[in-house]
Amino acid sequence: MSSILELIGRTVRKSVEPEPGTTILEHAIKHKVDWQHMCTRGTCARCRCYIEEGAQFLAEPTKAEIARLDPEEIEEGYRLGCQAVVKEAGSITARNKTYF
Repeated sequence: MSSILELIGRTVRKSVEPEPGTTILEHAIKHKVDWQHMCTRGTCARCRCYIEEGAQFLAEPTKAEIARLDPEEIEEGYRLGCQAVVKEAGSITARNKTYF
């Protein structure tokens, strides 16, 4: 099974090697994907993303995500990129889907 993290920003899309222990946003910044973000603490929600594939390879939603996102959003597959940590290698597709 191949391990690929597909990052889909506003105009840049890259496939990178997922690094366990690293957030989706950290991957995007490192690989120069135009991922919206401001605070990196889970309060602004600009880094909100939709996990199209591979949610099982991410750590559970954090308290910051539970406080900021509606339960329906989390159930549908939305996460905060600054909080969504890759827990193990696998195929993950994340699309930056900010509110504004």
